[in-house]
Amino acid sequence: MARIDAFLKLGLAQGCSDVHLAVGVPPMLRMNGDLRPIKFRELTDTELETYLLEILTAKQKDMLLEGHDIDFSYVGEESGRFRVNVFRKATGIGAVFRYIPGDVPTLEQLNMPPALKDFCDYHQGMVLVTGSTGTGKSTTLAAMIDHLNETRSLNIISLEDPIEFVHPSKQSQIIQREVGTHVTSFADGVRSAMREDPDVILVGELRDAETISMAMTAAETGHLVLGTLHTTGAVKTIDRIIDALPGELREQTKGFLSMSLKAVVTQVLVKTPDGRGRRAVLEILVNNRAIAKLITTDQTHQISSQLQMGRDQGMQLMDSALLEAINNKEIDPDDAIRFANEKKKFQRFVTDTGLLPAIDPGGAAG
Repeated sequence: MARIDAFLKLGLAQGCSDVHLAVGVPPMLRMNGDLRPIKFRELTDTELETYLLEILTAKQKDMLLEGHDIDFSYVGEESGRFRVNVFRKATGIGAVFRYIPGDVPTLEQLNMPPALKDFCDYHQGMVLVTGSTGTGKSTTLAAMIDHLNETRSLNIISLEDPIEFVHPSKQSQIIQREVGTHVTSFADGVRSAMREDPDVILVGELRDAETISMAMTAAETGHLVLGTLHTTGAVKTIDRIIDALPGELREQTKGFLSMSLKAVVTQVLVKTPDGRGRRAVLEILVNNRAIAKLITTDQTHQISSQLQMGRDQGMQLMDSALLEAINNKEIDPDDAIRFANEKKKFQRFVTDTGLLPAIDPGGAAG
């Protein structure tokens, strides 16, 4: 057993989501969003490098020596499956291990709105799951893939960096390909996937113009494309895609979004009232005629009002979803206010009064 497994086993026993290892500090655990040290000595550069070299392949060791970050999956003998990033910083080597549960969670287990199942029924177009790093995008997409796998007979091709949840084929055939191992890039992976008779293509990250362009082509040519972006709202997602592509393609991109973008889900993870867990809260855009027109006429700033009016179609604004979860006592108001756009609406729920001057200094002074 690799020596690093001892830290990973301890982290899992504590119920953490991530294990952080860095030179000059003891190992740290991410517990319900907060980073906490374990009772252990500060790690030295030589010590930590020795731990990590035990689990790296020869190719990964060469990449690390050349100064590259490394992303890969690691399965310990007794510690479960992890997504790993190894990097170098000013004080030496570092690594983050993100725990990947063995069983793929269902949409019901994640308490996801019914709209997400509806999105799985589309036969073509693009559905995006967005949010900051660590907000559970990969878990939500894995649950959607599992729902497709359980209910439809499809050829599903996933492109990931690295592979996280492992999907056994059920009703569907699932082909999981890893960037850097099976394909050179997300864009090349999408290009290849379109020649492999896919029904659904999962793109782990729409990280550059070429990948976005290839994913758009796939969505326009009869495939359902699921993807992620590191954007923090439906409007920002649409603007990000338009801005990512060259100016001469602006009108073409807006045309694609108006016709082939089916939905945008933006999620955050908010602490539960007892502080022992976190719950996903979602902003949901479902494309309709009104939103399509706002996209083509450069009025994306008005989309938020459409989300407010579209509840019967499964739409919701982030602030509305947060307020509803607070009223249902599902999330901690003191944590929820960090994710709110119009924070004044949340002041009456806040129990930590120290938060209020930062929210509205003028009002607090008055």
